[in-house]
Amino acid sequence: MKILVVGSGAREHALCWAISASPLCDHLYCAPGNAGIANVAECIAVKAEDVDRIVAFAKENAIDFVVVGPEAPLVAGLVDKLDEAGIKAFGPSAAAAQLEGSKAFTKGICDRHNIPTAAYARFTDLEAAKDYVTKMGAPIVVKADGLAAGKGVTVAQTVNDAISALEDALSGGAFGAAGEEVVIEECLIGEEASFFALCDGKTALPLATAQDHKAVGDGDTGPNTGGMGAYSPAPVMDDAMVQRVMKEIVQPTVDGMAAEGMPFKGVLFAGLMITKDGPKLIEHNVRFGDPECEALMMRLMSDILPALIASADGQLDQITLRWRPESALCVVLASKGYPNSYEKGTLIAELAPDSDTVTTFHAGTARTDKGVLLATGGRVLVVTALGESVTAAQIRAYETVKAIKWSNGFHRNDIGWRAVARESANPTK
Repeated sequence: MKILVVGSGAREHALCWAISASPLCDHLYCAPGNAGIANVAECIAVKAEDVDRIVAFAKENAIDFVVVGPEAPLVAGLVDKLDEAGIKAFGPSAAAAQLEGSKAFTKGICDRHNIPTAAYARFTDLEAAKDYVTKMGAPIVVKADGLAAGKGVTVAQTVNDAISALEDALSGGAFGAAGEEVVIEECLIGEEASFFALCDGKTALPLATAQDHKAVGDGDTGPNTGGMGAYSPAPVMDDAMVQRVMKEIVQPTVDGMAAEGMPFKGVLFAGLMITKDGPKLIEHNVRFGDPECEALMMRLMSDILPALIASADGQLDQITLRWRPESALCVVLASKGYPNSYEKGTLIAELAPDSDTVTTFHAGTARTDKGVLLATGGRVLVVTALGESVTAAQIRAYETVKAIKWSNGFHRNDIGWRAVARESANPTK
């Protein structure tokens, strides 16, 4: 088969890395890809958001199957246009992608289908929103309704912080059209987890669990980012909790979307808070998480491609996936200044070699005509390691991070700290 992966981040590198190992894959393309992806796929100079050019490329090159990585082209209807062109694709329709494209839409799905989530209110008027947060008090969560590249959420510890976030979105235009409406939520208390399930419109197949670290700084301090690291499995997601999440959140979402005429196909990413009352939905995403995908692909023993195709074909009930018993942990190396302004085009002098237990996935990289590796994005590299425990995977990942020579990079030093603390308290695990 001729496969096209759409996207340019470490998530897409991990997907290409996994797909390239499939015996079903004869030729792998990636649009636009990056310097790391170029080692396993033929990179095409077409941006992920350029829906029409991607469809044209797929038609001209007789692509058999397209795997869409990021959310923006899904929300823009890339899968719909590929379907119109007779090209099979992995990912939801534009209608179903509203689960990520609009937080207010998802809250409505939760209301209508009894899915546990945080209490909320929606606003387009700044003064009304200010009055609401003043009445409710802090901590409180302010979210831009639309896509904001992972940066449209503020967990406000004070009312003044919440008001500043509202002003940024509703009057300051910080998130453009994505911030013209905001969702204000209660601040859930508990432990966050990322839960993924492949869906084919009716069947949901749970994947391995994961937990990410969104805050930029050690100890979960500083502003939220697209993700500074992750690990799998997530100890908080034991078998009983997985069953609850499937029963109370994932399957009701799949059933609800089908009932409302928007069957969901692709990967459903439920961002969860495990509270004292059980799991509650923070938000739905409609693609693999990044950096969670990197950890998941390292642990996956099965061929990923048949599962992705079965999702598109409505045949997930025929699929079983096998996972490595080891843990996987990944550390993001980002450009200094991220998630705010940062310098582009800085030199990455040396990478650590990959091995059977460690792989460095590229996020924002490019090579010059002379082969020099440059950092071109905020998140740049994702070092991903396997280990007999999260602690062992953490040690292995950070040993590799230290071997990378990039003077303009930084990283968190405590990825996996919750799981490591659990393992330290229970050394017989």
